[in-house]
Amino acid sequence: MDEQQMDEQQLETLKYPIGRAQLPENILMLDIEGWIEDVLKAPGDLRQAVDGLNAIQLDTPYRPGGWSVRQVVHHLPDSHMNTYLNFRIGMTENAPVLKSTNVDAWARVADYATGDVEVSLKLFESVQERWSALMKTMDFEQFMRPVESPGRGARPLAVLLGIYAWHGKHHVAQIQALRQRMGW
Repeated sequence: MDEQQMDEQQLETLKYPIGRAQLPENILMLDIEGWIEDVLKAPGDLRQAVDGLNAIQLDTPYRPGGWSVRQVVHHLPDSHMNTYLNFRIGMTENAPVLKSTNVDAWARVADYATGDVEVSLKLFESVQERWSALMKTMDFEQFMRPVESPGRGARPLAVLLGIYAWHGKHHVAQIQALRQRMGW
């Protein structure tokens, strides 16, 4: 079954098995602390989600027309590394404009299709650990520093954190849902 044959609800569930990111309107330090814990937990959850998968399974798309498990694994450290760097930029510049990336184009670069997932699993762990260490030094006012996101406008660093705390869980859930559907 391809994407066109699926109804919109089925496709939405495959794309967003935990739902779309939803952040509180008024972010509290308690939210931030929980999101930092999510950031730290994500590499272990990802490693567990792909544990024991063979090359054919890693090269299986998590949904029709979607990325392969391997591409998702490579995407996570790249995406979160950009966010970590955006945090550093946001803390050292006044209301900077962040550069956006074309993640679909990145996913089509050859290393995403053939690269060893272990390298990206280790990189993801290191990036998340380093980013978390930075965030644990920040106070609430620093999390409220604005950054300009192309197409999304100004938002505080805390919003980026909330989105990327969700982002890790989102992609892990895509892999877990695929494994469940396929009986892996």
